[in-house]
Amino acid sequence: MHKMIFYLVCVCAFILCGWYLWRNVSASRGRGLILKSKNFINNDRFDKVHTCDGQDLSPHLAWHGAPANTKSYALICSDPDAPAGIWVHWILYNIPANIGELEQGVSGDRVLENGALQGINSWGRFGYGGACPPKGHGQHRYYFYLYALDTMLKFDEDMVDKDMLERAMQRHVLATAQIMGTYSRE
Repeated sequence: MHKMIFYLVCVCAFILCGWYLWRNVSASRGRGLILKSKNFINNDRFDKVHTCDGQDLSPHLAWHGAPANTKSYALICSDPDAPAGIWVHWILYNIPANIGELEQGVSGDRVLENGALQGINSWGRFGYGGACPPKGHGQHRYYFYLYALDTMLKFDEDMVDKDMLERAMQRHVLATAQIMGTYSRE
C-alpha cells in the first residue's frame, strides 16, 4: 500500500512539474520575437503605396525580442489567397542579427546595404512585389513571417526561392513572428 501511494505521489509530482515547465515555456514564447510595422497594423488594410496600384514599396518592418543566440533573420511575405496557390511577394535572408528594422521601400537589389540577401518572388524577381490580387477576387491576406535563425544560410546559387529557403532553415529556427496586412481590388 505504501509503495502504491509513493508511486502515485511521484506520478503527480512528475505531472505537476511537466505542467509548470510547459506553462512557463509557453508564456515566455508569448513574450518572444515581435514583428510590427509603422505602415499597417496586424490584420489591417495596406496603404495603396504598398501595392501594384500604388508605388509597390515594401512596408516598414521592425522587430525585437529574438533569442540571444540569433545569428541572422529570414523574412517571407506570401499571399495564401492567390488563385494559383501561395504567391510569394518577398524573400529576404541572412539579415544580420544586429538589424531590427527594415525601412519602407527596400531596394530590389539582390544584396542590400546591411548585407542581407534577397531571394526571388513569384514574379521571378529579387525584392518586394506588392499586394496585387486579381480585380474582383475579394480581400487577400499578406503574411510577413520573420524567422530568427541560429546560423547564416549558404546556398550554391543566387536564385533562392521560398522552398529552398524553408528547407535550409529547417532545424535552425529559434523563434518566429508574423504580421498580416490585407488588400483587395474591386
